[in-house]
Amino acid sequence: MFHHRACASVPSLVTLPAVFLRPLYYSSSSSSSSSAAATAFCSFPRPWRRSGQPWREAGGRRRVCASWSSSLPPAGMAEGFKALKLEDDGVPVETVSGNGVSHPQGKDKDGDTTGGSRKKLEELNWDNSFTRELPGDTRTGGPVRQVLHACYSKVSPSVSVKEPELVAWSQPVADILDLDPNEFKRADFPLLFTGVSLLKGSLPYAQCYGGHQFGVWAGQLGDGRAITLGEVLNNQGERWELQLKGAGKTPYSRTADGLAVLRSSVREFLCSEAMHHLGIPTTRALCLVTTGEGVLRDMFYDGNVKMEPGAVVCRVAPSFIRFGTFQIHAARDKDDVPLVKQLADYTIHYHYPQFEHLPFDRQALDEGLSEASKGDKENPLPPIDISKNKYAAWFTEVAVQTAITIAKWQAVGFTHGVMNTDNMSILGLTIDYGPFGFLDAFDPKYTPNTTDLPGRRYGFANQPDIGLWNVMQLANTLYTAELITAEEAQFGLGRYADKFMADYQQHMSSKVGLKQYNKDLLSKLLNNMAFDKVDYTNFFRSLGNLKVVPGGSDDELLAPLKNALLDLSKERKTVWLDWVHDYFELLAAEGVPQPERKAQMDSVNPKYVLRNYLCQSAIDQAEQGDFSEVQRLLKLMERPYDDQPGMEKYARLPPAWAYRPGVCMLSCSS
Repeated sequence: MFHHRACASVPSLVTLPAVFLRPLYYSSSSSSSSSAAATAFCSFPRPWRRSGQPWREAGGRRRVCASWSSSLPPAGMAEGFKALKLEDDGVPVETVSGNGVSHPQGKDKDGDTTGGSRKKLEELNWDNSFTRELPGDTRTGGPVRQVLHACYSKVSPSVSVKEPELVAWSQPVADILDLDPNEFKRADFPLLFTGVSLLKGSLPYAQCYGGHQFGVWAGQLGDGRAITLGEVLNNQGERWELQLKGAGKTPYSRTADGLAVLRSSVREFLCSEAMHHLGIPTTRALCLVTTGEGVLRDMFYDGNVKMEPGAVVCRVAPSFIRFGTFQIHAARDKDDVPLVKQLADYTIHYHYPQFEHLPFDRQALDEGLSEASKGDKENPLPPIDISKNKYAAWFTEVAVQTAITIAKWQAVGFTHGVMNTDNMSILGLTIDYGPFGFLDAFDPKYTPNTTDLPGRRYGFANQPDIGLWNVMQLANTLYTAELITAEEAQFGLGRYADKFMADYQQHMSSKVGLKQYNKDLLSKLLNNMAFDKVDYTNFFRSLGNLKVVPGGSDDELLAPLKNALLDLSKERKTVWLDWVHDYFELLAAEGVPQPERKAQMDSVNPKYVLRNYLCQSAIDQAEQGDFSEVQRLLKLMERPYDDQPGMEKYARLPPAWAYRPGVCMLSCSS
């Protein structure tokens, strides 16, 4: 049984720097709703009780806890730090979020992929370091159960198929793996990528992890329907895990069937690739295959179960290690806690080798050291030299990479929808595409997840704060395992705040074509957009077309924005004109010619994003056996920043049906 308490009530050991990172979305008139959202993630589990006794290691278990202010500063993004606290109360720890970027393969001067000859599937170079170097389950396969003292369980895919069919595949991901495109034409390809037939050299397993779901510790979760085939080394020496999602039950499936439906698989396949081409760190997707069998699903958890087409998507990433991979071992008894260090050593060796050996190059850390060690005026922090502890340096880099990714989400208008700690990559990748959504009519409180109602913990505006909360869970785990100190934990959390603020401000300045960040201008802009429900993507794309028209009318001035500013009242039109005039003054002061400014803005403001209604159109056709729209969207999203003649309809405002349940919002069911 789990209990909750407000973090502000717990005794403090030291003060950790934090900051409300909610960007500039709320005017003073909306502060009450903002405050309500802010308090939605102020609670932590009380000690995990077994047989009525507090769970703890002899002598008590240390953990880090956050204290969040329940009020937002005026106009949104805060300067300064709020208090985070460390405590020592015997509470089981929780953990963190991630770093790293997917690494596209190099290309030569002619644009052809480099790295040597293309391979057949039988020629892939498998390494399987995860299963070789980390402890595994003593049982293979078997029933759903608690898996103790292990990082994974060996399993075999068990999905049933009937005339499986390849829906689509990604050429860029095939290039990463040095895979010959002709391999996708093989008659046995659908069998291999549903898991019915095993790829030569693969060693399938399901990963063991835990996590916080909607802020509550959920215990063991694990890969309930994802089966990793192993790690492939490409010709560049890069390591890529291949994972089948929807290939059958594992010991971590709980009450589920381990399968996936075509609906969710199309969304994950397309969005994995769309996010990569937007320049956002993400897992990738190699291919999507139908099983030919039906899967029972209750789409809205309302008792209306129906049969849907089954599918399997092959996901690709340098690693699928999550925050929860560390959490589960720290939350168990003392015999499991050493696995936290073993996992950290493995992760550093293969994915953060710059931190493996001391002393290491501190140049990349110096800037962060000088900024984050300052703290605020009321609570100055002592100088921290994290180069003396590889785990502290690694944790700080994880925090930084997480901040980088979430700042990019905010800039492009992406809402993940399920930022549970088990859905956060230790490499800072966007991972686990469930009920995601790109902003259409701008609403800072938007959540694409019906399960997230009414609290909207994972709403768009909350994502930066949730990212910090999640990073703090890693600090809890590493602190409990005695890999980092309280001071090193607070340093890493401070670096998250610093990096998010810096990157977000840079992204938003670039989106409006300014060299210098102007908080007042952007705050007014986003509040105007929220008030008038302005389409986020179309507005920023159109903004680059604005230019001074000598002697022109107000209508001529606003004409480039007419596809985004619809049905404005006279009063609202005046508000927008006032903003445009202020904007022009800043542009004039910077003196960048309009054509040059437009080119720069178009390079950061996509014309095409994977709107939910576009996904749904592709799903509807795919469920009827027509995969052409999935393939068309895949190609469209490879060049989201380019004007693509003949594809203009994909940039239009969503139709009315796009806002119905099941399109703009979905449950976690898939």
